[in-house]
Amino acid sequence: MTTLMTFILFILIFGVVVISHEFGHFLIARANGIHVVEFAIGMGPTLFSWKKKETKYSVKLLPLGGACMFEGEDGLNTQEGEITEGSFLQAKVWSRISTVLAGPVFNFILGGIIAVILAGVMVFYVPVLSDVSDGGAAQQAGLQAGDRIVALNGERVYLRDEVLLFNRVNNGKEFSLTFERDGQQYMVIMTPTLNEATGNYNMGIYLGEALKAEGLDVFKYAWYEIRYCVRSTWQSLGLMLRGQVKREEVAGPVGIAVNVVGKTYTEAKQYGWETVALNMGYITLLLTINLGILNLLPIPALDGGRLVFLLLEVVRGKPIPPEKEGLVHFIGLVFFMVLMVIVFFNDLRNIFG
Repeated sequence: MTTLMTFILFILIFGVVVISHEFGHFLIARANGIHVVEFAIGMGPTLFSWKKKETKYSVKLLPLGGACMFEGEDGLNTQEGEITEGSFLQAKVWSRISTVLAGPVFNFILGGIIAVILAGVMVFYVPVLSDVSDGGAAQQAGLQAGDRIVALNGERVYLRDEVLLFNRVNNGKEFSLTFERDGQQYMVIMTPTLNEATGNYNMGIYLGEALKAEGLDVFKYAWYEIRYCVRSTWQSLGLMLRGQVKREEVAGPVGIAVNVVGKTYTEAKQYGWETVALNMGYITLLLTINLGILNLLPIPALDGGRLVFLLLEVVRGKPIPPEKEGLVHFIGLVFFMVLMVIVFFNDLRNIFG
């Protein structure tokens, strides 16, 4: 039963995130007069499809990803040398830019909606110290229970998770910590201590104060959550590029389903379906922000890669030949397919040891 529910929840979460992304492309393409050839959810063989107003809507076998395919994009439905009415290539360059950009933007819009809903019903853990470790870095720096962390290396923090993320990314380096006590702010210099048993660096602090947002504070804390999700995604990419992420910390769709959705559901269900819904909503928030940012990276086959070609067209005053751009995106697509296979087997290795 738990496995089935994990699968259902994963499909729902991934489906909402992907559909919002592709619907962004679809909606703005239609507004710009660009013909959408196919709006697809999933990948692989088509399970079923229907056609309405010259657009084919289809559901694929594998519930991973989706596509909104435009006429003329990468040569789709366009004969060599021919640009037809409603073609992606015929549209003005800024119309094409807005169409490509719409996918990530709709991911961020979805994230904003979810964040506001969650902020109105859930509690937030703020960076107020509940205790400090004896002999730890925080105690040596003079911190004590009740102090509120307000900045790390001069950058404001509002949530407990921001402190935990900073500690993970900082990787044991000396840093400045600004805290508030009795209405006054103080700054100290700290160096986390290494826990040799776990290999992790610790500040020697415990954070556990919960806060319920009321009134307009709901929007403020919704923004703090979105801000954290953006930072978490961006800084996690930095850790990966610097080789500071362990193999078992990398997860693809299978890993997310089992180790994130599955474990979260198992832990949350004992507290009732309201807790399950809140946790699944938070996972959806993280994934939609993650997808929005990743798609903006200037990598072929991603929206960011297509935006690079469109911006080059703005600078040059003429488009890159479609066949050349299409080849670059095809190479990028092949790369991602290979990467997906590698990540898939990495997920299996992490799950089954």
